[in-house]
Amino acid sequence: MDLAGRVYDIVTDPNNILHDTVRDLVPEHNKMDHQYWRRVVRMAALCHDVGHLPFSHAAEDLLPKGQNHESLTIDLIESDEMKEIWSELAIHAHHVAKIAVGPRKYRKSMFTAWETILSEIIIGDAFGVDRMDYLLRDSHHIGVGYGKFDHTRLLDNLRILPKSYTDGSKSRERPSGELSLGVDFGGMHATEALLLARYFMYTQVYFHAVRRAYDFHLVSFLRSWLKSGSFSTNLEKHLAMTDNDVMAGILRAARTRRHPGHVPARIIVSREHYRLLYRRNPDDMKVNTEAAKLIARKAAGHFGNDSVHYYTKTEKGLTIDFPVWSTDGRITSSLARSDVLSRLPVLAIEYVLVAPEKMKEAKSWLEENRIKVITPKKE
Repeated sequence: MDLAGRVYDIVTDPNNILHDTVRDLVPEHNKMDHQYWRRVVRMAALCHDVGHLPFSHAAEDLLPKGQNHESLTIDLIESDEMKEIWSELAIHAHHVAKIAVGPRKYRKSMFTAWETILSEIIIGDAFGVDRMDYLLRDSHHIGVGYGKFDHTRLLDNLRILPKSYTDGSKSRERPSGELSLGVDFGGMHATEALLLARYFMYTQVYFHAVRRAYDFHLVSFLRSWLKSGSFSTNLEKHLAMTDNDVMAGILRAARTRRHPGHVPARIIVSREHYRLLYRRNPDDMKVNTEAAKLIARKAAGHFGNDSVHYYTKTEKGLTIDFPVWSTDGRITSSLARSDVLSRLPVLAIEYVLVAPEKMKEAKSWLEENRIKVITPKKE
């Protein structure tokens, strides 16, 4: 909420409005509209994650089909109870909901250009304050330095800019009139640091093999523990379900052999998580692009499906194109101005995880059979 308010103040400051199309969009400071939208942005940032389930994204697949945490967020913000609060603040519930989740998730009404920009302050791929906050907060609490960057310098250089580039990047030009959050060139190094921080936090923390193993065990437990194998979308039940409730359920199941979720609960409580047997390897990829998947399949056939877990994830949105304001007044593509941003790799992860009691045998099996498993069969 604090970051969102600061970004709003910076990008709407008359001294930071660099283009006429932006000047026509931003409410003037002497109008009530300006303070109204500032309140909306701050409240939308505060409520952005209220729809999250216990343990956040790990359990999101356990919502009924067609539901996600954003749909719960919208329902909560627009609930009768919350509408009373918004009324006291003299703002509309649907404005808060729209800005909180953005146009891809809020389908009840169209977004104006102004609403689209405001939602980008919170959920934007490049400069969304949600992302800035979790990178800084997570790196601090985990005790690693990967997620740190000069966020103060970055915020000070954010601008609302057209996406009609004047650097000759025709392949990247957007329709005239489309606006986006961009950056003054003085903030480019801070922006590079932000996106590198994101890359390193994903590779070293969010996609860490042990973390993914515990996600797997947690979801296995929840499928057996939750009624019908999914979380309720009833708002009162959603609000009543906390991390503590799940942790207590795990402890009870770990102590009760007949509990349907006993095995994953015991694994979590006793820290007997699945171990990493194999990860995606570039040399093996040259032999067979599906090397990890084949090893997982063969390992499951040899050691049993219950002893092997295959995890794969590809994160494609790390390279982000946004407008950059140059000192000579030209608007250029970030990918044209920064070799760092244009060369950020696609993050592709593949793990083969194995039950700890099978690990020693599995390592020997892999050493003996890896080449044979991944080598394509001749027709």
